[in-house]
Amino acid sequence: MTSFPATARTLPPGLPELEQVETHLQSRLHGRVRHFRLVAEGCGLVLTGHARTYYAKQLAQHEVMEATALPILANEIQVY
Repeated sequence: MTSFPATARTLPPGLPELEQVETHLQSRLHGRVRHFRLVAEGCGLVLTGHARTYYAKQLAQHEVMEATALPILANEIQVY
């Protein structure tokens, strides 16, 4: 998993806080993605966590696309 500097977690003005978006998405995913996190890097997001199926990984990506206008730079959710 890639680590990003603390300054990378800054969101543009007018968007909900990153933690609020994560909490909302975790409830929508119903535990399908463990340790789910969104990392803001520049003007985009990186998805991280662990999923048991590729479907859960894709579901998380689609939920993020609906929840925020920020582009997804990478989906680093690991399927095991």
